[in-house]
Amino acid sequence: MQQLKLAVSGAQILFVAFGALVLVPLLTGLNPAMALLGAGLGTLLFQACTGRQVPIFLGSSFAFIGPIIYSMHTWGPGATMFGLFAAGFMYFVFAAIVRWRGMALVNKLLPPVVIGPVIMIIGLSVATAASGMAMGQAGGKQVLPYETSLLLAAISLATTIVVSIYARGMFKLVPILAGVVVGYIAAAFLGVVDFAKLAAAPWFAMPAFHSPEVNWAAAAFMLPVAIAPAIEHIGGVMAIGGVTGKDYTKTPGLHRTLAGDGLGVCMAGLIGGPPVTTYAEVTGAVMITRNFNPVTMTWAAVFAICMAFFGKFNALLQSIPMPVMGGIMVLLFGTIASIGLKTLIEAKVDLMQPRNLVIISVVLTAGIGGLTLKLGDFALSGVGLCSLLAIILNLILPRHAGGHDGIVEGQDI
Repeated sequence: MQQLKLAVSGAQILFVAFGALVLVPLLTGLNPAMALLGAGLGTLLFQACTGRQVPIFLGSSFAFIGPIIYSMHTWGPGATMFGLFAAGFMYFVFAAIVRWRGMALVNKLLPPVVIGPVIMIIGLSVATAASGMAMGQAGGKQVLPYETSLLLAAISLATTIVVSIYARGMFKLVPILAGVVVGYIAAAFLGVVDFAKLAAAPWFAMPAFHSPEVNWAAAAFMLPVAIAPAIEHIGGVMAIGGVTGKDYTKTPGLHRTLAGDGLGVCMAGLIGGPPVTTYAEVTGAVMITRNFNPVTMTWAAVFAICMAFFGKFNALLQSIPMPVMGGIMVLLFGTIASIGLKTLIEAKVDLMQPRNLVIISVVLTAGIGGLTLKLGDFALSGVGLCSLLAIILNLILPRHAGGHDGIVEGQDI
């Protein structure tokens, strides 16, 4: 009976995480089945690394949406998978640093004045893609009627906003899922949904695995992208610790949770799914249900793996019209940028200090403007280039007394 209760709780956790989990592959052109499989396997690997002590579920990371879209167009799916696999090693670097010197060195290299604008670029760099999808455009061409597309985008966006602001209880945790469902129903009434592929899809199907192809340019592009979700992971572990009343940074240790998340990212890259990260909505669900048993996350992972083999279900996900996803992206990418702004505000980063103004200004202009650094056949742009610029500028620009760049006092190395 106890296991049945835990299984039901696990199904509920997957339901809460589901909307965001499958949104990433739908936006990036990856296979939703691989996202479900990657999330399930990634969570199990995380639990193996941490001794199943932390009630965390790993789902698709939003931070990689823009970089995946760019990489898919630039190098193709195989190289993108290799880049995502390589990105997982950034977590191991952080884990080693935390094990060696604690959080002090991380805070010195990556203070809020570095992390804030980089997170903002993750959202803003793909704002054009979001608007294009909302208008029914792909590759610069109008693929769906403009008026119908805008209507569907508005419906899905409005539903997501209403649910996120006015809903209560568990429903407040699934605004994205609500937006997709209502937008899909509206699209079906407007005759935009193609049900032929859904009808032809088998009930059960083996997910289509996509092998990585070695491409060091794609790897160099993806590695810095992992900095933001790695920092987000640290916050996620501290947040769930605040809910359960346990300090997971000590037991099992932050280095173990980072390594577990890194293994999940590597696994996702190997099988052809999006990278995984800790989910704030799952933490919210744990807080509401007061179910702190990590076995619940094991059940959620098992259910996610099982759902990856339902052919009809994955065909249903892939039949969601582009404008429905575009309307949600308009809010989603803006929200990511807002999180970066929130990082700067909460750390009280002083923009009257010239070094802080220089770092933020250069990063935002380079990221939004699409600045590219080319060295022969190697090219670095987007989040990767912005991360590198922010870190270098933070290290070489002098700090002046009386200013504040978000580094916690007393944490000098």
